[in-house]
Amino acid sequence: MEKLLEQITGELLDKVIVESVDPQEPVQVRSVPKPWRLLGTGNYAAVFYHPGAAEYAVKVYAPGRPGLEEEAEVYRRLGPHPAFSECYYTGPGFLVLKRLNGVTFYDSMKRGILITEQAIEDIDKALQYARAQGLHPHDVHAKNVMLQDGRGLIVDVSDFLKQEDCSMWEDYKKAYYQLYRPVASRWMFPVPRLVLEMVRRGYRLWRRRKQWRNWLAHLKK
Repeated sequence: MEKLLEQITGELLDKVIVESVDPQEPVQVRSVPKPWRLLGTGNYAAVFYHPGAAEYAVKVYAPGRPGLEEEAEVYRRLGPHPAFSECYYTGPGFLVLKRLNGVTFYDSMKRGILITEQAIEDIDKALQYARAQGLHPHDVHAKNVMLQDGRGLIVDVSDFLKQEDCSMWEDYKKAYYQLYRPVASRWMFPVPRLVLEMVRRGYRLWRRRKQWRNWLAHLKK
């Protein structure tokens, strides 16, 4: 771990460029120093790994983006669990996490890889466990959950301290059982990224309108 921390502070943080251009979209990574590799991006941070320490993932928050301390607290409450990562170290602007290997549901659909019902059930149980630890699962969607050997993993818990309700996972499950599973049981095919992005943006717009309608209905009471 000591050597990895030296590589993070001396190589990665010194040269990497992570920018948050739009709070509603993933951060943008402009530069990745060798030999570091980019694993993925979220709305707050980007995740990297070093080939010499591939069992670890380093999550680097974009300047000005909040949530690092909150995410560390979520991992403290979760403790070791097969469906979640673990936080090994908290540094200025970064976290060192246990690396989870697999394919996100989003990429599974893009590649035509079957998302198993077992994975859906695993994630349901993991979210129940998180609630039992006093957390409020939030922002659980196809880019934040992963398939590994047919089992389900949750790769982003950064918003689990938020108090408001979030229906993203329940909405995804409805789409899985009503649309995905009936089709996938007969015919598996890759879904173009353009189609997935259209669905993602359409869903986001639908959620905003739904929240707006709920707010208006609340005002009329």
